[in-house]
Amino acid sequence: MKQLLFAIFCLFLVYSCKNKDSYQSFGKQITVAKTMDVFSMAPYYKSMQVGDSMNIKMKAKVIDVCQAKGCWMTLNLENGNEVMVKFKDYGFFVPKDIAGKEVIVNGKAFVKEFSVNEKRHYAEDAGKTIEEIESITQPKRSFSFEADGVLIQQ
Repeated sequence: MKQLLFAIFCLFLVYSCKNKDSYQSFGKQITVAKTMDVFSMAPYYKSMQVGDSMNIKMKAKVIDVCQAKGCWMTLNLENGNEVMVKFKDYGFFVPKDIAGKEVIVNGKAFVKEFSVNEKRHYAEDAGKTIEEIESITQPKRSFSFEADGVLIQQ
């Protein structure tokens, strides 16, 4: 009986000591300190003009990832809006299977206008159908982010 109680206690101890906020790091080493929630960032993005930028660290949920190499991802902003994240100097990639996971990105937030060709290229990378790709006929003002470091919650 003592051995069983000891084993249960050890399992409890190991489980309770496990870090629930464990992150996998990509790019520049960053920490979770001073992270802004992406929903708090939404008003800033909406007030920005093409060419404006700000340095920030924010937390958000991944919507989509480049299925070719993991060279970009989109994050949920709010009300159907999203943030297109690319990685500084094409210096690192993220795993292609992180849609739905929470991430912290550090870098530069800005607004960009994407051409029809750029939007079609990203739709192709995301594995969209030919019909979905061909339906893209207008450029789009987009909330963008150049990340120098990314943490993916495990």
